[in-house]
Amino acid sequence: MKKDFQTAESVCPGHPDKMADIIADTILDEILKQDKSARVACEVFTSKGYVIIAGEITTRAWVDLNRLTRKTILDIGYDRPDYGLDGHTVGILNSISGQSPDIARGVRKTATKKQGAGDQGISIGYATNETPELMPLGIVLAHKLTKKLTDVRKNKILPYLRPDGKSQVTLEYENGLPKRLTSVVIAAQHDPGVSQSQIKEDIIKRVIRPVCGSLLDKKTKFYINNTGRFVIGGPVSDTGMTGRKNVVDAYGPEVPIGGGAFSGKDPTKVDRSAAYMARYIAKNIVGAGLAEKCLVKLSYVIGGTKPTEFMVDTLGTNRVDEKRLRVAASRVFDLSPGGIIRQLNLLEPIYQKTACFGHFGREKAGFAWEKKDKVKDLTSLLG
Repeated sequence: MKKDFQTAESVCPGHPDKMADIIADTILDEILKQDKSARVACEVFTSKGYVIIAGEITTRAWVDLNRLTRKTILDIGYDRPDYGLDGHTVGILNSISGQSPDIARGVRKTATKKQGAGDQGISIGYATNETPELMPLGIVLAHKLTKKLTDVRKNKILPYLRPDGKSQVTLEYENGLPKRLTSVVIAAQHDPGVSQSQIKEDIIKRVIRPVCGSLLDKKTKFYINNTGRFVIGGPVSDTGMTGRKNVVDAYGPEVPIGGGAFSGKDPTKVDRSAAYMARYIAKNIVGAGLAEKCLVKLSYVIGGTKPTEFMVDTLGTNRVDEKRLRVAASRVFDLSPGGIIRQLNLLEPIYQKTACFGHFGREKAGFAWEKKDKVKDLTSLLG
């Protein structure tokens, strides 16, 4: 019997890096509501008492970035001065400029009427039949834990909790199948004056057991605020920046990531849009029963209308020859940058929803790349 261990983590909306992602994608959504042809590459930096918004934005839209940023911070939960960052009074520095015309040339429609990629990029998509979401179990559990931690805070079930928080799970596998959780880690920011024993009891009862259920046993170890205290959190305890949680945003550390981050980028940036397409392809291949696991890689050159690489790797689990899978997928899915945007409806203001709890495996969020609507097309072509 072969045993393996896999670990995955997630972070709450109040984590400083996630705050930056959420602010950037909120800005992107607000611009896309007014201007579908906007070019947005928004970067956000958070620290104690202030937020910096930078990057390149070219648009006809008018957005009050200060007001929008303040509202987003308040919605996340930083609404009191003693948190160290208060959305009512936070300082905001705006350093936005227009998109370089040299880059813009590559995005415009070419003589063939197809839109080119906004930059070079390498994107990864993945799916596995390990869970109903067709995602690795570790990252699914990690995200569900931070979502539950956020819910019990916002719903005042545990009113002493503050916005920052993290989760981490380690799973034991036997012969490739998940059997049990060896450990669950929760870092939950809290008000001063709450005892460590109270926090641990509440978190295990209200957060861990409802999420992890039968995967827990008597040997599972719980690490709740392992230093014994987590009062100072968010941008007061650490700086935050867009794009620093790429593995959390994707599939966990067992799956390679692409060349760039997601948040704050409009869909002409293939770092984002092609990653969604790669997931769409992988999920439909696994959903069709053509493989138990599937990793898809797409790469592009700036201005290019076709991928420079399209790889389908089923990690030895395929029921159909991989070359045939790749040929069929290239016929079913339009892999041009403009085609990806059209197929996945990526000019709609959907991005704030993606910024926390993972970009993949969330069918209820309504993301087009989570649909399995190409299963019949693939199986028809492959007989």
